[in-house]
Amino acid sequence: MELKGKVAFVTGGTRGIGLAVAERLAERGADIVISYFRSRQSANEAVEKIKSFGVDCYAHRANMGNHDQIPAIFDEIKAKFGKLDILISNAALGLYTSMLAIDDKAWDLSMHTNARAFLNCVQLASPIMPDHSRIVTLSSLGSIRYIPGYAAIGVSKAAIENMVKYMAIELAPRHITVNCVSGGFIDTSALKVFPNYEDMKREVSARTPFKRIGTPAEVADVVVFMATPKASWITGQTIIVDGGYSLM
Repeated sequence: MELKGKVAFVTGGTRGIGLAVAERLAERGADIVISYFRSRQSANEAVEKIKSFGVDCYAHRANMGNHDQIPAIFDEIKAKFGKLDILISNAALGLYTSMLAIDDKAWDLSMHTNARAFLNCVQLASPIMPDHSRIVTLSSLGSIRYIPGYAAIGVSKAAIENMVKYMAIELAPRHITVNCVSGGFIDTSALKVFPNYEDMKREVSARTPFKRIGTPAEVADVVVFMATPKASWITGQTIIVDGGYSLM
């Protein structure tokens, strides 16, 4: 219960990595706020799972790509809890396209929902975050490696990883750490929309030293560690969680 008394906000916390992170934070005693965009039923189910750990939890519906909707999230957190100790920026969205085929829709969707939403969340969260708070965002190997059809999303993830460095320096006087966790090929519903998902899964498994793909829980464990007091001397870093795939 090392996080008892802490308040955590997880964007996109109703499924996949986001839900796994929220559950593990709750296991450690943190009260949880999650955001969701589409399914109220999934949000209700996630809230009940999280509450089963004996903590407070509620879900806030918001399109993270619509920046007019973001301030209300933090207004509600401040009104209910008076503070925010942990910010986990997990929600992501994008269109699959090659670099030369990116149009305004593909660019704006990924940059607004991924990169700019992270920036706005930190700008709005930091005033209600006590000193020694934690900020963790999620990225992927597409930020540093070529993945077919991932251009628009990869560029937005690269922007996030660079913002982490700037934020870490600017928030260091308050001992607020800012870090990024970059997952490799993780078996989530988001990746299953790739038309060649099964081929990618076989190829990645063959290339990964452990001969399999990762799970949401394995990424979530690293994210949660970065949100605990034990990670107080780590800031401005991108931690790659890929089972050694990027080494091959």
